[in-house]
Amino acid sequence: MDAITINHLFLTGAVLISISVLFSPVSSRLGIPILLIFLFVGMLAGEDGLGGIKFDDYSLTYLVSNLALAVILLDGGMRTKVASFKVAFWPSLSLATVGVACTATLTGLMAAWLFDLSFMQGILVGAIVGSTDAAAVFSLLKGQSLNERVGSTLEIESGTNDPMAVFLTVTLIALLGNPDADMGGAFLLKSFVMQFGIGIIVGVGGGWVLWKSINRVQLADGLYSILVLSGGIALFAFSNMLGGSGILSIYLVGLFIGNRPTRSRHSILNVLDGMTWLSQIVMFLVLGLLVTPSTLMDIAVPALVLAFGMILFARPVSVWLGLLPFRNFTTKERWFVSWVGLRGAVPIILAVFPMMAGLPNAQLYFNIAFFVVMVSLIVQGGSLMKVARLAQVTLPPTPTPISRTGIEIYPTSEWEMFVYKLKDEKWCIGEPLKRLSMPEGTRITALFRQDVLLHPSGSTVLEANDILCVLGQDKDLGSLSQLFSEAPLAEETARFFGDFFLDVSLSITAVSDWYGIELGSEEEREMTLKQLVEQELGVYPVLGDSFEWHDINWVVAEVNDYQVVKLGLCLPKTTLEKDISEA
Repeated sequence: MDAITINHLFLTGAVLISISVLFSPVSSRLGIPILLIFLFVGMLAGEDGLGGIKFDDYSLTYLVSNLALAVILLDGGMRTKVASFKVAFWPSLSLATVGVACTATLTGLMAAWLFDLSFMQGILVGAIVGSTDAAAVFSLLKGQSLNERVGSTLEIESGTNDPMAVFLTVTLIALLGNPDADMGGAFLLKSFVMQFGIGIIVGVGGGWVLWKSINRVQLADGLYSILVLSGGIALFAFSNMLGGSGILSIYLVGLFIGNRPTRSRHSILNVLDGMTWLSQIVMFLVLGLLVTPSTLMDIAVPALVLAFGMILFARPVSVWLGLLPFRNFTTKERWFVSWVGLRGAVPIILAVFPMMAGLPNAQLYFNIAFFVVMVSLIVQGGSLMKVARLAQVTLPPTPTPISRTGIEIYPTSEWEMFVYKLKDEKWCIGEPLKRLSMPEGTRITALFRQDVLLHPSGSTVLEANDILCVLGQDKDLGSLSQLFSEAPLAEETARFFGDFFLDVSLSITAVSDWYGIELGSEEEREMTLKQLVEQELGVYPVLGDSFEWHDINWVVAEVNDYQVVKLGLCLPKTTLEKDISEA
Protein backbone atom coordinates (compact mmCIF):
# COMPACT_ATOMS: atom_id res chain seq x y z
CA MET A 1 0.00 0.00 0.00
CA ASP A 2 1.60 3.28 -1.11
CA ALA A 3 1.58 6.64 0.66
CA ILE A 4 -1.15 8.08 -1.60
CA THR A 5 -3.52 5.21 -0.82
CA ILE A 6 -2.83 5.48 2.92
CA ASN A 7 -3.45 9.24 2.89
CA HIS A 8 -6.64 8.70 0.91
CA LEU A 9 -7.88 6.25 3.54
CA PHE A 10 -6.97 8.63 6.36
CA LEU A 11 -8.72 11.53 4.63
CA THR A 12 -11.87 9.52 3.86
CA GLY A 13 -12.12 8.08 7.37
CA ALA A 14 -11.50 11.41 9.09
CA VAL A 15 -14.02 13.25 6.88
CA LEU A 16 -16.73 10.62 7.49
CA ILE A 17 -16.18 10.72 11.26
CA SER A 18 -16.24 14.54 11.24
CA ILE A 19 -19.48 14.58 9.22
CA SER A 20 -21.03 12.08 11.66
CA VAL A 21 -20.09 14.26 14.63
CA LEU A 22 -21.31 17.50 13.01
CA PHE A 23 -24.62 15.90 12.03
CA SER A 24 -25.22 14.41 15.49
CA PRO A 25 -27.24 17.45 16.76
CA VAL A 26 -29.75 16.73 13.98
CA SER A 27 -30.83 13.58 15.83
CA SER A 28 -32.27 15.51 18.79
CA ARG A 29 -34.07 17.98 16.51
CA LEU A 30 -35.64 15.23 14.40
CA GLY A 31 -36.25 12.92 17.35
CA ILE A 32 -34.27 10.01 15.89
CA PRO A 33 -31.45 8.01 17.53
CA ILE A 34 -27.96 9.37 16.96
CA LEU A 35 -26.75 5.88 15.94
CA LEU A 36 -29.08 6.08 12.95
CA ILE A 37 -27.31 9.26 11.83
CA PHE A 38 -23.97 7.42 11.85
CA LEU A 39 -25.53 4.55 9.91
CA PHE A 40 -27.02 6.87 7.27
CA VAL A 41 -23.73 8.73 6.83
CA GLY A 42 -22.08 5.36 6.09
CA MET A 43 -24.83 4.46 3.62
CA LEU A 44 -24.55 7.86 1.88
CA ALA A 45 -20.81 7.33 1.52
CA GLY A 46 -21.32 3.78 0.26
CA GLU A 47 -21.76 2.18 -3.13
CA ASP A 48 -25.32 3.44 -3.73
CA GLY A 49 -24.75 6.81 -2.06
CA LEU A 50 -23.06 10.08 -2.94
CA GLY A 51 -19.62 8.83 -1.95
CA GLY A 52 -19.71 5.76 -4.20
CA ILE A 53 -17.28 3.86 -1.94
CA LYS A 54 -17.39 0.16 -2.68
CA PHE A 55 -16.78 -1.79 0.52
CA ASP A 56 -17.46 -5.50 0.94
CA ASP A 57 -14.79 -6.69 3.38
CA TYR A 58 -16.79 -8.76 5.88
CA SER A 59 -13.70 -9.89 7.80
CA LEU A 60 -12.64 -6.29 8.42
CA THR A 61 -16.22 -5.42 9.41
CA TYR A 62 -16.23 -8.28 11.91
CA LEU A 63 -12.89 -7.15 13.36
CA VAL A 64 -13.86 -3.46 13.66
CA SER A 65 -17.33 -4.21 15.04
CA ASN A 66 -16.10 -6.63 17.70
CA LEU A 67 -13.40 -4.22 18.85
CA ALA A 68 -15.92 -1.36 19.00
CA LEU A 69 -18.47 -3.49 20.85
CA ALA A 70 -15.85 -4.50 23.40
CA VAL A 71 -15.08 -0.83 24.16
CA ILE A 72 -18.79 0.04 24.43
CA LEU A 73 -19.47 -2.83 26.84
CA LEU A 74 -16.42 -1.97 28.96
CA ASP A 75 -17.65 1.60 29.33
CA GLY A 76 -21.23 0.46 29.95
CA GLY A 77 -20.09 -1.94 32.66
CA MET A 78 -18.09 0.77 34.42
CA ARG A 79 -21.14 3.04 34.53
CA THR A 80 -23.55 0.36 35.80
CA LYS A 81 -24.08 0.50 39.57
CA VAL A 82 -23.74 -2.96 41.08
CA ALA A 83 -26.37 -1.94 43.66
CA SER A 84 -28.93 -1.94 40.84
CA PHE A 85 -28.47 -5.73 40.57
CA LYS A 86 -30.63 -6.02 43.70
CA VAL A 87 -33.70 -5.00 41.75
CA ALA A 88 -32.71 -6.00 38.21
CA PHE A 89 -30.35 -9.01 38.18
CA TRP A 90 -32.84 -11.88 38.07
CA PRO A 91 -35.29 -10.19 35.69
CA SER A 92 -32.37 -9.23 33.42
CA LEU A 93 -30.94 -12.77 33.52
CA SER A 94 -34.34 -14.20 32.62
CA LEU A 95 -34.70 -11.81 29.68
CA ALA A 96 -31.08 -12.43 28.59
CA THR A 97 -31.60 -16.20 28.38
CA VAL A 98 -35.24 -17.30 28.23
CA GLY A 99 -36.26 -14.05 26.56
CA VAL A 100 -33.62 -14.25 23.82
CA ALA A 101 -34.37 -17.92 23.11
CA CYS A 102 -38.11 -17.20 22.91
CA THR A 103 -37.62 -14.14 20.68
CA ALA A 104 -35.31 -16.11 18.39
CA THR A 105 -37.80 -18.97 18.08
CA LEU A 106 -40.87 -16.83 17.38
CA THR A 107 -38.97 -14.56 14.99
CA GLY A 108 -37.43 -17.58 13.30
CA LEU A 109 -40.84 -19.13 12.63
CA MET A 110 -42.02 -15.88 11.05
CA ALA A 111 -38.82 -15.61 8.99
CA ALA A 112 -39.13 -19.18 7.70
CA TRP A 113 -42.68 -18.46 6.50
CA LEU A 114 -42.01 -15.00 5.06
CA PHE A 115 -38.80 -15.88 3.18
CA ASP A 116 -39.57 -19.52 2.31
CA LEU A 117 -36.69 -20.86 4.42
CA SER A 118 -36.31 -24.17 6.19
CA PHE A 119 -37.09 -24.35 9.89
CA MET A 120 -33.40 -24.29 10.90
CA GLN A 121 -32.62 -21.43 8.53
CA GLY A 122 -35.52 -19.42 9.92
CA ILE A 123 -34.38 -20.02 13.51
CA LEU A 124 -30.89 -18.86 12.50
CA VAL A 125 -32.39 -15.56 11.33
CA GLY A 126 -34.23 -15.34 14.66
CA ALA A 127 -31.01 -16.00 16.60
CA ILE A 128 -29.14 -13.33 14.62
CA VAL A 129 -31.68 -10.60 15.45
CA GLY A 130 -32.81 -12.03 18.79
CA SER A 131 -30.84 -9.94 21.29
CA THR A 132 -31.18 -6.32 22.31
CA ASP A 133 -28.13 -4.24 21.48
CA ALA A 134 -25.90 -2.78 24.19
CA ALA A 135 -24.64 0.08 22.01
CA ALA A 136 -28.17 1.20 21.15
CA VAL A 137 -29.57 0.80 24.68
CA PHE A 138 -26.63 2.49 26.46
CA SER A 139 -26.70 5.34 23.94
CA LEU A 140 -30.45 5.99 24.07
CA LEU A 141 -30.94 5.54 27.84
CA LYS A 142 -27.91 7.62 28.84
CA GLY A 143 -29.12 10.66 30.78
CA GLN A 144 -32.79 9.61 30.70
CA SER A 145 -34.79 9.65 33.93
CA LEU A 146 -36.37 6.18 34.07
CA ASN A 147 -37.33 4.45 37.28
CA GLU A 148 -34.47 2.28 38.49
CA ARG A 149 -36.21 -1.08 38.11
CA VAL A 150 -36.91 -0.51 34.40
CA GLY A 151 -33.70 1.35 33.50
CA SER A 152 -31.40 -1.12 35.26
CA THR A 153 -33.21 -4.14 33.83
CA LEU A 154 -32.82 -2.84 30.27
CA GLU A 155 -29.15 -1.92 30.72
CA ILE A 156 -28.14 -5.20 32.39
CA GLU A 157 -30.17 -7.24 29.90
CA SER A 158 -28.51 -5.55 26.93
CA GLY A 159 -25.07 -6.02 28.47
CA THR A 160 -25.55 -9.73 29.20
CA ASN A 161 -27.85 -11.13 26.50
CA ASP A 162 -25.36 -11.16 23.62
CA PRO A 163 -23.71 -14.44 24.77
CA MET A 164 -27.02 -16.25 24.36
CA ALA A 165 -27.49 -14.86 20.85
CA VAL A 166 -23.89 -15.75 19.92
CA PHE A 167 -24.34 -19.27 21.33
CA LEU A 168 -27.54 -19.85 19.32
CA THR A 169 -26.07 -18.36 16.14
CA VAL A 170 -22.80 -20.33 16.25
CA THR A 171 -24.63 -23.59 17.09
CA LEU A 172 -27.13 -23.17 14.25
CA ILE A 173 -24.39 -22.28 11.75
CA ALA A 174 -22.54 -25.44 12.77
CA LEU A 175 -25.70 -27.53 12.31
CA LEU A 176 -26.50 -26.00 8.92
CA GLY A 177 -22.89 -26.27 7.75
CA ASN A 178 -22.53 -29.90 8.87
CA PRO A 179 -25.94 -31.59 9.35
CA ASP A 180 -24.28 -34.91 10.26
CA ALA A 181 -22.34 -33.44 13.19
CA ASP A 182 -23.08 -34.94 16.60
CA MET A 183 -24.70 -32.06 18.54
CA GLY A 184 -26.85 -33.77 21.12
CA GLY A 185 -28.22 -32.25 24.30
CA ALA A 186 -25.05 -32.99 26.27
CA PHE A 187 -22.86 -31.22 23.70
CA LEU A 188 -25.11 -28.17 23.59
CA LEU A 189 -25.29 -27.97 27.38
CA LYS A 190 -21.52 -28.20 27.63
CA SER A 191 -21.11 -25.46 25.02
CA PHE A 192 -23.64 -23.25 26.80
CA VAL A 193 -22.00 -23.72 30.19
CA MET A 194 -18.55 -23.01 28.70
CA GLN A 195 -19.76 -19.79 27.06
CA PHE A 196 -21.24 -18.40 30.26
CA GLY A 197 -18.96 -20.11 32.80
CA ILE A 198 -15.66 -19.13 31.20
CA GLY A 199 -17.05 -15.68 30.41
CA ILE A 200 -17.93 -15.07 34.08
CA ILE A 201 -14.67 -16.51 35.48
CA VAL A 202 -12.44 -14.53 33.10
CA GLY A 203 -14.51 -11.38 33.56
CA VAL A 204 -14.58 -11.39 37.36
CA GLY A 205 -11.11 -12.88 37.88
CA GLY A 206 -9.47 -10.76 35.20
CA GLY A 207 -11.31 -7.68 36.44
CA TRP A 208 -9.91 -8.23 39.94
CA VAL A 209 -6.35 -8.61 38.64
CA LEU A 210 -6.69 -5.53 36.44
CA TRP A 211 -8.17 -3.49 39.31
CA LYS A 212 -5.34 -4.51 41.65
CA SER A 213 -2.77 -3.61 39.01
CA ILE A 214 -4.29 -0.16 38.47
CA ASN A 215 -4.21 0.66 42.18
CA ARG A 216 -0.70 -0.68 42.81
CA VAL A 217 1.30 0.60 39.86
CA GLN A 218 2.44 4.22 39.67
CA LEU A 219 1.87 5.62 36.16
CA ALA A 220 1.39 8.92 34.40
CA ASP A 221 -2.28 9.97 34.67
CA GLY A 222 -3.02 9.41 31.00
CA LEU A 223 -1.79 5.80 31.07
CA TYR A 224 -4.41 4.40 33.47
CA SER A 225 -7.19 4.64 30.89
CA ILE A 226 -4.95 2.91 28.34
CA LEU A 227 -4.23 0.15 30.87
CA VAL A 228 -7.97 -0.38 31.49
CA LEU A 229 -8.76 -0.36 27.78
CA SER A 230 -5.94 -2.69 26.74
CA GLY A 231 -6.48 -4.99 29.74
CA GLY A 232 -10.20 -5.23 29.06
CA ILE A 233 -9.70 -6.05 25.38
CA ALA A 234 -7.01 -8.62 26.29
CA LEU A 235 -9.48 -10.36 28.62
CA PHE A 236 -12.17 -10.14 25.92
CA ALA A 237 -9.87 -11.95 23.47
CA PHE A 238 -8.59 -14.43 26.09
CA SER A 239 -12.13 -15.45 27.02
CA ASN A 240 -13.00 -15.99 23.35
CA MET A 241 -9.86 -18.11 22.86
CA LEU A 242 -10.88 -20.37 25.77
CA GLY A 243 -14.33 -20.90 24.26
CA GLY A 244 -16.08 -18.46 26.59
CA SER A 245 -18.05 -15.31 25.94
CA GLY A 246 -15.68 -12.40 25.55
CA ILE A 247 -18.67 -10.05 25.37
CA LEU A 248 -19.81 -11.11 28.84
CA SER A 249 -16.24 -11.03 30.18
CA ILE A 250 -15.48 -7.45 29.20
CA TYR A 251 -18.83 -6.22 30.54
CA LEU A 252 -18.03 -7.85 33.91
CA VAL A 253 -14.52 -6.36 33.86
CA GLY A 254 -16.04 -2.90 33.53
CA LEU A 255 -18.64 -3.67 36.18
CA PHE A 256 -15.99 -4.85 38.66
CA ILE A 257 -13.63 -1.89 38.16
CA GLY A 258 -16.41 0.70 38.01
CA ASN A 259 -17.83 -0.31 41.38
CA ARG A 260 -14.53 -0.33 43.30
CA PRO A 261 -12.39 2.55 44.56
CA THR A 262 -10.07 2.89 41.57
CA ARG A 263 -7.08 5.14 41.01
CA SER A 264 -7.71 7.89 38.42
CA ARG A 265 -11.29 6.65 38.00
CA HIS A 266 -12.68 9.91 36.62
CA SER A 267 -9.99 10.35 33.99
CA ILE A 268 -10.51 6.70 32.96
CA LEU A 269 -14.24 7.32 32.52
CA ASN A 270 -13.63 10.53 30.57
CA VAL A 271 -11.30 8.76 28.13
CA LEU A 272 -13.67 5.79 27.82
CA ASP A 273 -16.55 8.16 27.07
CA GLY A 274 -14.66 9.56 24.08
CA MET A 275 -13.55 6.09 22.99
CA THR A 276 -17.14 4.83 23.21
CA TRP A 277 -18.41 7.62 20.98
CA LEU A 278 -15.61 6.94 18.49
CA SER A 279 -16.37 3.19 18.60
CA GLN A 280 -20.07 3.79 17.92
CA ILE A 281 -19.34 6.15 15.06
CA VAL A 282 -16.77 3.86 13.39
CA MET A 283 -18.87 0.73 13.90
CA PHE A 284 -22.04 2.16 12.40
CA LEU A 285 -20.15 3.92 9.61
CA VAL A 286 -18.56 0.61 8.58
CA LEU A 287 -21.89 -1.20 8.81
CA GLY A 288 -23.48 1.54 6.68
CA LEU A 289 -20.71 1.24 4.10
CA LEU A 290 -21.10 -2.53 3.98
CA VAL A 291 -24.77 -2.56 3.02
CA THR A 292 -25.99 -1.91 -0.51
CA PRO A 293 -29.41 -0.23 -0.12
CA SER A 294 -30.56 -1.26 -3.61
CA THR A 295 -30.39 -4.94 -2.61
CA LEU A 296 -32.75 -4.27 0.31
CA MET A 297 -35.65 -3.32 -1.96
CA ASP A 298 -36.22 -6.92 -3.06
CA ILE A 299 -36.94 -8.00 0.51
CA ALA A 300 -38.49 -4.74 1.75
CA VAL A 301 -42.07 -5.97 2.22
CA PRO A 302 -41.40 -9.31 4.00
CA ALA A 303 -38.57 -7.75 6.01
CA LEU A 304 -40.89 -4.94 7.12
CA VAL A 305 -43.50 -7.52 8.18
CA LEU A 306 -40.81 -9.45 10.07
CA ALA A 307 -39.52 -6.33 11.82
CA PHE A 308 -42.98 -5.27 13.00
CA GLY A 309 -43.86 -8.86 13.88
CA MET A 310 -40.81 -8.93 16.10
CA ILE A 311 -41.59 -5.54 17.68
CA LEU A 312 -45.31 -6.13 18.24
CA PHE A 313 -45.43 -9.90 18.83
CA ALA A 314 -42.17 -11.80 19.41
CA ARG A 315 -40.51 -9.33 21.82
CA PRO A 316 -43.67 -8.67 23.93
CA VAL A 317 -44.43 -12.39 24.29
CA SER A 318 -40.81 -13.08 25.27
CA VAL A 319 -40.76 -10.25 27.82
CA TRP A 320 -44.02 -11.29 29.43
CA LEU A 321 -42.80 -14.88 29.68
CA GLY A 322 -39.38 -13.78 30.98
CA LEU A 323 -40.87 -11.47 33.61
CA LEU A 324 -43.67 -13.84 34.62
CA PRO A 325 -42.03 -14.79 37.97
CA PHE A 326 -41.42 -11.14 38.93
CA ARG A 327 -44.60 -9.67 40.38
CA ASN A 328 -43.10 -6.27 41.17
CA PHE A 329 -43.16 -5.25 37.49
CA THR A 330 -46.38 -3.40 36.68
CA THR A 331 -48.27 -3.97 33.44
CA LYS A 332 -47.08 -0.63 32.05
CA GLU A 333 -43.45 -1.43 32.95
CA ARG A 334 -43.69 -4.77 31.13
CA TRP A 335 -45.06 -3.08 28.03
CA PHE A 336 -42.27 -0.51 28.10
CA VAL A 337 -39.56 -3.17 28.49
CA SER A 338 -41.18 -4.95 25.55
CA TRP A 339 -40.95 -1.81 23.44
CA VAL A 340 -37.27 -1.22 24.21
CA GLY A 341 -36.13 -4.34 22.38
CA LEU A 342 -33.67 -2.23 20.43
CA ARG A 343 -31.65 -3.90 17.70
CA GLY A 344 -28.33 -2.37 16.67
CA ALA A 345 -24.81 -3.45 15.79
CA VAL A 346 -24.86 -6.94 17.34
CA PRO A 347 -27.43 -8.45 14.91
CA ILE A 348 -25.44 -7.09 11.95
CA ILE A 349 -22.21 -8.48 13.42
CA LEU A 350 -23.87 -11.88 13.92
CA ALA A 351 -25.18 -11.70 10.34
CA VAL A 352 -21.54 -11.61 9.18
CA PHE A 353 -20.98 -15.08 10.73
CA PRO A 354 -22.91 -16.98 7.98
CA MET A 355 -21.08 -14.91 5.34
CA MET A 356 -17.71 -15.96 6.75
CA ALA A 357 -18.90 -19.58 7.07
CA GLY A 358 -20.01 -19.62 3.44
CA LEU A 359 -23.59 -20.72 4.17
CA PRO A 360 -26.25 -20.60 1.43
CA ASN A 361 -28.56 -17.55 1.75
CA ALA A 362 -25.90 -15.76 3.82
CA GLN A 363 -26.44 -12.47 1.94
CA LEU A 364 -30.18 -12.77 2.59
CA TYR A 365 -29.58 -13.19 6.33
CA PHE A 366 -27.39 -10.09 6.34
CA ASN A 367 -29.93 -7.98 4.45
CA ILE A 368 -32.76 -9.10 6.75
CA ALA A 369 -30.71 -8.25 9.85
CA PHE A 370 -29.83 -4.82 8.49
CA PHE A 371 -33.44 -4.07 7.62
CA VAL A 372 -34.66 -5.15 11.07
CA VAL A 373 -32.02 -2.96 12.74
CA MET A 374 -33.04 0.12 10.73
CA VAL A 375 -36.72 -0.35 11.51
CA SER A 376 -35.95 -0.93 15.19
CA LEU A 377 -33.81 2.21 15.50
CA ILE A 378 -36.36 4.36 13.64
CA VAL A 379 -39.57 3.04 15.21
CA GLN A 380 -38.52 1.97 18.71
CA GLY A 381 -35.55 4.29 19.19
CA GLY A 382 -37.32 7.33 17.80
CA SER A 383 -40.35 6.89 20.06
CA LEU A 384 -38.57 5.65 23.19
CA MET A 385 -39.15 8.63 25.50
CA LYS A 386 -42.69 9.24 24.23
CA VAL A 387 -43.56 5.64 25.06
CA ALA A 388 -41.77 6.01 28.43
CA ARG A 389 -44.03 8.92 29.33
CA LEU A 390 -47.13 7.01 28.22
CA ALA A 391 -46.04 4.03 30.30
CA GLN A 392 -45.37 6.35 33.26
CA VAL A 393 -41.90 4.95 33.91
CA THR A 394 -40.16 8.32 33.83
CA LEU A 395 -39.11 10.34 36.86
CA PRO A 396 -38.79 14.13 37.16
CA PRO A 397 -35.42 15.35 35.88
CA THR A 398 -32.76 14.92 38.53
CA PRO A 399 -30.96 18.16 39.42
CA THR A 400 -27.28 17.89 38.51
CA PRO A 401 -24.18 20.08 38.78
CA ILE A 402 -23.00 21.88 35.65
CA SER A 403 -19.74 19.94 35.96
CA ARG A 404 -18.02 17.43 38.24
CA THR A 405 -14.36 16.51 38.46
CA GLY A 406 -12.50 13.85 40.44
CA ILE A 407 -10.01 15.04 43.04
CA GLU A 408 -6.99 12.74 43.47
CA ILE A 409 -6.42 13.34 47.20
CA TYR A 410 -4.98 9.81 47.48
CA PRO A 411 -4.78 6.91 44.96
CA THR A 412 -8.30 5.55 45.47
CA SER A 413 -9.88 8.86 46.47
CA GLU A 414 -13.61 9.17 45.86
CA TRP A 415 -13.70 12.93 46.42
CA GLU A 416 -15.09 15.12 43.67
CA MET A 417 -15.55 18.81 42.92
CA PHE A 418 -19.16 19.66 42.04
CA VAL A 419 -19.82 23.01 40.35
CA TYR A 420 -23.27 24.65 40.64
CA LYS A 421 -24.73 27.86 39.20
CA LEU A 422 -27.49 29.36 41.35
CA LYS A 423 -30.74 30.36 39.66
CA ASP A 424 -33.09 33.14 40.72
CA GLU A 425 -35.79 30.83 42.08
CA LYS A 426 -33.54 28.91 44.50
CA TRP A 427 -34.55 29.45 48.12
CA CYS A 428 -30.93 29.92 49.19
CA ILE A 429 -30.61 33.21 47.26
CA GLY A 430 -30.21 36.00 49.83
CA GLU A 431 -29.21 33.58 52.58
CA PRO A 432 -25.78 33.47 54.28
CA LEU A 433 -23.69 30.31 53.80
CA LYS A 434 -23.89 29.43 57.50
CA ARG A 435 -27.65 28.81 57.15
CA LEU A 436 -27.23 26.14 54.48
CA SER A 437 -27.99 22.61 55.61
CA MET A 438 -25.28 20.80 53.65
CA PRO A 439 -24.50 17.06 53.92
CA GLU A 440 -21.95 16.23 56.60
CA GLY A 441 -18.37 16.22 55.30
CA THR A 442 -19.00 18.51 52.31
CA ARG A 443 -17.39 21.94 51.94
CA ILE A 444 -17.82 25.00 49.71
CA THR A 445 -14.27 25.58 48.50
CA ALA A 446 -14.80 28.54 46.18
CA LEU A 447 -17.44 31.06 45.12
CA PHE A 448 -17.34 32.98 41.82
CA ARG A 449 -19.46 36.12 41.34
CA GLN A 450 -19.39 37.85 37.95
CA ASP A 451 -16.20 35.95 37.06
CA VAL A 452 -14.47 37.15 40.24
CA LEU A 453 -13.20 34.64 42.82
CA LEU A 454 -14.48 35.47 46.33
CA HIS A 455 -13.28 34.04 49.62
CA PRO A 456 -16.49 32.67 51.15
CA SER A 457 -17.17 32.76 54.88
CA GLY A 458 -20.21 31.87 56.95
CA SER A 459 -21.62 35.39 56.56
CA THR A 460 -21.29 35.46 52.73
CA VAL A 461 -24.77 36.05 51.26
CA LEU A 462 -25.60 34.09 48.09
CA GLU A 463 -26.80 35.90 44.97
CA ALA A 464 -28.36 34.76 41.71
CA ASN A 465 -25.85 33.47 39.13
CA ASP A 466 -23.22 32.76 41.80
CA ILE A 467 -21.07 29.75 40.90
CA LEU A 468 -20.24 27.46 43.80
CA CYS A 469 -17.47 24.84 43.89
CA VAL A 470 -18.37 22.15 46.42
CA LEU A 471 -16.12 19.33 47.62
CA GLY A 472 -18.00 16.09 48.29
CA GLN A 473 -18.51 12.47 47.28
CA ASP A 474 -20.92 10.68 44.97
CA LYS A 475 -23.16 9.77 47.92
CA ASP A 476 -23.67 13.50 48.59
CA LEU A 477 -24.64 14.34 45.00
CA GLY A 478 -28.40 14.00 45.46
CA SER A 479 -28.59 16.25 48.53
CA LEU A 480 -26.22 18.86 47.08
CA SER A 481 -28.01 18.97 43.75
CA GLN A 482 -31.42 19.41 45.43
CA LEU A 483 -29.90 22.26 47.42
CA PHE A 484 -28.15 24.15 44.62
CA SER A 485 -29.42 23.00 41.20
CA GLU A 486 -32.28 24.50 39.26
CA ALA A 487 -35.52 22.83 40.37
CA PRO A 488 -38.22 21.68 37.91
CA LEU A 489 -40.94 24.33 37.66
CA ALA A 490 -43.84 22.54 36.00
CA GLU A 491 -46.79 21.96 38.34
CA GLU A 492 -47.28 18.34 37.33
CA THR A 493 -43.57 17.66 37.83
CA ALA A 494 -43.65 19.36 41.23
CA ARG A 495 -46.57 17.12 42.31
CA PHE A 496 -45.04 13.91 40.94
CA PHE A 497 -43.99 12.59 44.35
CA GLY A 498 -47.08 13.86 46.13
CA ASP A 499 -48.58 16.86 47.88
CA PHE A 500 -47.54 15.73 51.35
CA PHE A 501 -44.61 13.57 52.47
CA LEU A 502 -44.95 11.11 55.32
CA ASP A 503 -42.36 9.14 57.26
CA VAL A 504 -43.02 5.42 56.80
CA SER A 505 -42.69 4.82 60.53
CA LEU A 506 -46.04 6.56 61.07
CA SER A 507 -49.04 4.43 61.89
CA ILE A 508 -51.86 4.23 59.38
CA THR A 509 -54.31 5.19 62.15
CA ALA A 510 -52.56 8.53 62.62
CA VAL A 511 -52.53 9.21 58.90
CA SER A 512 -56.20 8.27 58.54
CA ASP A 513 -57.13 10.77 61.25
CA TRP A 514 -55.27 13.57 59.44
CA TYR A 515 -56.63 12.89 55.97
CA GLY A 516 -60.04 11.40 56.73
CA ILE A 517 -59.31 7.87 55.47
CA GLU A 518 -61.92 5.35 56.58
CA LEU A 519 -60.16 2.17 57.67
CA GLY A 520 -62.05 -1.05 57.14
CA SER A 521 -60.43 -3.54 59.51
CA GLU A 522 -58.53 -3.78 62.75
CA GLU A 523 -55.58 -5.20 60.83
CA GLU A 524 -55.29 -1.98 58.83
CA ARG A 525 -55.41 0.13 62.02
CA GLU A 526 -52.41 -1.70 63.45
CA MET A 527 -50.23 -1.30 60.35
CA THR A 528 -47.52 1.28 59.74
CA LEU A 529 -46.94 2.95 56.38
CA LYS A 530 -43.82 0.80 55.98
CA GLN A 531 -45.90 -2.37 56.32
CA LEU A 532 -48.40 -0.93 53.83
CA VAL A 533 -45.61 -0.38 51.29
CA GLU A 534 -44.35 -3.95 51.78
CA GLN A 535 -47.88 -5.26 51.31
CA GLU A 536 -48.54 -3.28 48.14
CA LEU A 537 -45.11 -3.18 46.47
CA GLY A 538 -43.21 -6.20 47.83
CA VAL A 539 -39.41 -6.24 48.11
CA TYR A 540 -37.02 -3.67 46.61
CA PRO A 541 -39.39 -0.81 45.81
CA VAL A 542 -37.77 1.99 43.80
CA LEU A 543 -38.20 5.74 43.65
CA GLY A 544 -41.44 6.63 41.86
CA ASP A 545 -43.28 3.35 42.55
CA SER A 546 -46.94 4.05 43.27
CA PHE A 547 -50.13 2.30 44.29
CA GLU A 548 -53.79 3.12 44.92
CA TRP A 549 -55.14 2.60 48.43
CA HIS A 550 -58.46 3.92 49.71
CA ASP A 551 -58.90 6.05 46.57
CA ILE A 552 -55.60 7.86 47.23
CA ASN A 553 -52.45 7.59 45.14
CA TRP A 554 -49.34 6.85 47.22
CA VAL A 555 -45.86 7.37 45.74
CA VAL A 556 -42.44 6.26 46.97
CA ALA A 557 -40.78 9.65 47.49
CA GLU A 558 -37.47 8.74 49.13
CA VAL A 559 -35.49 5.50 49.22
CA ASN A 560 -32.33 4.59 51.13
CA ASP A 561 -30.66 1.29 50.20
CA TYR A 562 -33.93 0.03 48.70
CA GLN A 563 -35.79 0.75 51.94
CA VAL A 564 -38.58 3.29 51.64
CA VAL A 565 -37.99 6.29 53.92
CA LYS A 566 -40.77 8.65 52.84
CA LEU A 567 -44.10 8.10 51.14
CA GLY A 568 -45.80 10.80 49.09
CA LEU A 569 -49.54 11.23 49.34
CA CYS A 570 -51.18 12.56 46.16
CA LEU A 571 -54.55 14.09 46.84
CA PRO A 572 -56.98 14.50 43.93
CA LYS A 573 -56.49 17.93 42.39
CA THR A 574 -59.99 19.09 43.33
CA THR A 575 -59.47 18.01 46.94
CA LEU A 576 -56.12 19.79 47.11
CA GLU A 577 -57.60 23.02 45.72
CA LYS A 578 -60.44 22.80 48.24
CA ASP A 579 -57.99 22.31 51.16
CA ILE A 580 -55.92 25.28 50.00
CA SER A 581 -58.96 27.56 49.67
CA GLU A 582 -60.20 26.56 53.14
CA ALA A 583 -56.77 27.24 54.60
